[in-house]
Amino acid sequence: MLDLNRLKALHAVHVYGSVGAAADALMVTPSAVSQQIAKLERETGATLVERNGRGVRLTDAAGLLAEHAERILALVETAEADFEALRGAVVGRINVGAFPTAARGLLPKALSLLKERHPELDVHMYEREPEQTLREVARGELDLAVAQDWLNRPLAVPEGLARKSLFDDFADVALPAGHPMAERREIELRELHADRWISTAPGTVCHDWLAFTLRSAELEPEIAFWANEYATQLALVGQGVGCAIVPRLGRDHVPANVRMVPIRPRQTRRIYALWRADAARRPAIRAAVEALIEASPTIG
Repeated sequence: MLDLNRLKALHAVHVYGSVGAAADALMVTPSAVSQQIAKLERETGATLVERNGRGVRLTDAAGLLAEHAERILALVETAEADFEALRGAVVGRINVGAFPTAARGLLPKALSLLKERHPELDVHMYEREPEQTLREVARGELDLAVAQDWLNRPLAVPEGLARKSLFDDFADVALPAGHPMAERREIELRELHADRWISTAPGTVCHDWLAFTLRSAELEPEIAFWANEYATQLALVGQGVGCAIVPRLGRDHVPANVRMVPIRPRQTRRIYALWRADAARRPAIRAAVEALIEASPTIG
């Protein structure tokens, strides 16, 4: 009889490409993963890993077993979801991921609702970039994610995932109070052709979206300052070093020396909950989605 935990360890190495990455995903030590695979080798009588420089390489036998493990683990998850649905109890553990502004502006209220209504539900929250949450939900590391995309740049959702729209968020341009256009009722981005920009780090969703959006407005952006926190971006804007586009959900306090000006056409991002379709019958998933819907703000 093949041990499920050992199959899970092998599958994780297959998916993530190394023992260390698999250990991070499973939240155990690399030694624990290696021990599980060594036991699986003894159990099957087959060599599953071979040394490859500093790392390891899975053998053909391991690849075959990992493919079967993926199907087995999916069946186990379906069985667990069906059993929870039969019991009708909101119990067990649920791992929830969210991008930073949702982790601050949405999750606290939703988690409070879950704690009040379902005290036996064990919720763990992780702050992630949107693409990372999609991958982790698809691979089963997260049970539920709060993700985002922009109307002008949709995010591709992997097969096998279900989602529920929560609300729309809007973005404004942050300008120094002394900027010539700071008191305008609205502004078109191409009017800011002479300005420098503040953004999150390259490779993040917000940075890539900003560059795409400015180029779509026939601007070649000069992004001179990188700051991942919107509060930091607004502080920089207040000192007159540049301007930034800041979603309303990501905004706590706007400094007195900053003006928020609506953009024409309106820049809209969609916020939604996302989970594996096979797990939709879990009462815990349904309860978490309901809490997210109730906690969602009205942004106008």
